[in-house]
Amino acid sequence: MSGWAQKRFWKQVSVAETDGGFAVELDGRRVKTPAKAPLVVPTREMGEAIAAEWAAQSESVDPWSMPCTRSANAAIDKVTHQHREVAAMLAEYGDSDLLCYRAGAPAELTLRQAQEWDPVLDWAAEALGARLQLREGVLHQPQDTAALAVLAERVHALTPFQLAAFHDLVGISGSLILGFAAAQGWRSADAIWQLSRLDERWQEEQWGVDEEAQAAAAVKRQEFLHAKRFFDFS
Repeated sequence: MSGWAQKRFWKQVSVAETDGGFAVELDGRRVKTPAKAPLVVPTREMGEAIAAEWAAQSESVDPWSMPCTRSANAAIDKVTHQHREVAAMLAEYGDSDLLCYRAGAPAELTLRQAQEWDPVLDWAAEALGARLQLREGVLHQPQDTAALAVLAERVHALTPFQLAAFHDLVGISGSLILGFAAAQGWRSADAIWQLSRLDERWQEEQWGVDEEAQAAAAVKRQEFLHAKRFFDFS
């Protein structure tokens, strides 16, 4: 693999209002996505966040230090052109939502799942208009089609930029309901992330912490928090 990396060639980074949103400019030249589309975002706040990432680059450009830029690129180059497919894929999480599958034992775990997960399912029933039913064990049991249709309609209504962030909120947590809870600010993003790791936290308490698993979880946590931040920019 080549060690080539793009070199910084610009001195000034700015945000310019344009038709359809806000563009990021490097010395007056507008940034484009990897697919050569104009990088135009829906809000100035998002544009400023992207501009800050470009301004922070040193001699060589490190794309991994630019999460907002990467998310915007994904929204423009991928989600915009596959919106229906991405929304349908995410809506399917509702039929096997993490929060609905409960342990039959031990009693301490089942109690913790009820205490931590029931409130967000109650919130979803009221705020989203969809009540998902609980299951014991891991075998799939279909949810009510009417409830799933309500959730799917809400997913399809998201803009491409919202959907790009929502993709990570749902995919990383494993829960459509937690994705909506984070997007709509039911609780802090970090608190919702912790809900998604209830089973893992239980295992750590019983058997101790696996350092590799903990490191992987820390990376996912940062990605989840970024996805919430990007959603709010949208």
